[in-house]
Amino acid sequence: MALNFRILLRNYLKRPEQINVRPVTSTSQSTSNEKETHFGFETVKESEKQEKVLKVFENVAEDYDIMNDVMSLGIHRLWKDYFISSLSPTNNTKLLDVAGGTGDIAFRFIDYVKTYQRQNCHVTVTDINSHMLNVGKIRSKALNHDPGIINWQEGNAEELPFKDNTFNAYTIAFGARNCTHIDKVLSEAYRVLQPGGRFMCLEFSQLENTTLQWLYDQYSFQVIPVMGQLIAKQWKPYQYLVESIRQFPNQEKYKNMIEEAGFRQVAFENLTLGIVAIHSGFKL
Repeated sequence: MALNFRILLRNYLKRPEQINVRPVTSTSQSTSNEKETHFGFETVKESEKQEKVLKVFENVAEDYDIMNDVMSLGIHRLWKDYFISSLSPTNNTKLLDVAGGTGDIAFRFIDYVKTYQRQNCHVTVTDINSHMLNVGKIRSKALNHDPGIINWQEGNAEELPFKDNTFNAYTIAFGARNCTHIDKVLSEAYRVLQPGGRFMCLEFSQLENTTLQWLYDQYSFQVIPVMGQLIAKQWKPYQYLVESIRQFPNQEKYKNMIEEAGFRQVAFENLTLGIVAIHSGFKL
């Protein structure tokens, strides 16, 4: 194991100066006039990104939750608990959980409404990746969830397969950064929400302290891909996951994007010094 670990480090670890890669923009164009975007730190055609992201999550679906525990030292559970607590579902909440394949947010929603005896509540989980949805369905069955409170729907966050004004709550946790067009994700969220409905996003963000951000970068780039290789036998997907975090808009920029989509009373709250942030807004 020690020899293999040294080989991994020698072959794959980035030097510290390689970490500060300039983000690519989604406004550049290739010679074929097709727009380009980022896939981590790689520049790809927009038409290619969705397939690449699908492949990433197909490869890691079965080990996704284990790796979340390892990478965050279990803190992701506290973030998600607080996320649902902040949503504070009431009676008659009809939640759409987007990019929620393995069910982490949906299951917390179910636990919350049961604990606080909320009536007539329901959650629809949608994800573009059928492999992730299958993992969630298996977990849900093992937890003996009432099929009447949850259903599963394969769908693209940028083109949701639901009618206008269908839900009164929308959540997306650690999925927005994997989408090609964040503006389309937000406009679709606005479309499917009823007037008065609430949008909430939990996503990795930027630390306010530059020294802590540097330390976090060292951990992210130097340790997480190695963990992925040793635990899930996957290096590249976890390298992409780290890079995709650095490409996502910071707290203020993302807040502005949510407002541009039409949401009002938009605010964000940093968790764990800004490693993640919760953004919230209402369709008024």
